[in-house]
Amino acid sequence: MATHLALLRGINVSGHNMMKMEALKTMLENIGFQNVRTYLQSGNVFVESEEEASKVGFMIKQEIFKVFGHEVPVIVLSKKDLELSFANNPYLKEKDIDIKRLYIVFVSIALKKEHIHDLKISQFKPDEASIDENRIFIKYAVGAGKTRLELKYIEKKLNVIGTMRNLNTVTNLLKMYEE
Repeated sequence: MATHLALLRGINVSGHNMMKMEALKTMLENIGFQNVRTYLQSGNVFVESEEEASKVGFMIKQEIFKVFGHEVPVIVLSKKDLELSFANNPYLKEKDIDIKRLYIVFVSIALKKEHIHDLKISQFKPDEASIDENRIFIKYAVGAGKTRLELKYIEKKLNVIGTMRNLNTVTNLLKMYEE
């Protein structure tokens, strides 16, 4: 049995796609997932299953639509995906980095380094971004709330589905994987 981390995009944000984590947990247990655990109210869910990651994501997405009526993108990650979020993050190597300004966008497909050109990052200076497979590392100069380099823009430019988490959340999710 494998542990999977499902990141749900856009739930419980500004009154949209509202769902209580306890109801989500019960729903997932009812369709056969085991040891379901949630973190925060923003759609971070650990499940154990015999199914492969792609099937887990599909099952969760379908059941959310059936039970709650919300069309919610789901990105499923492994422990290795989270570990690589730290090992390959170029901004963590910078001296005196403010980790509150570091975010990671997890996307639905593996990207190539060249995809960074499609984002036209220079128009967002002093914000910075770097691509590593299914992760986009972002370093905001001021903060995520004060930029145009946001998830909707990234999804449109790269033709992907994604979800964004700050580094603190990713750190805590990795700790939960290890519990």
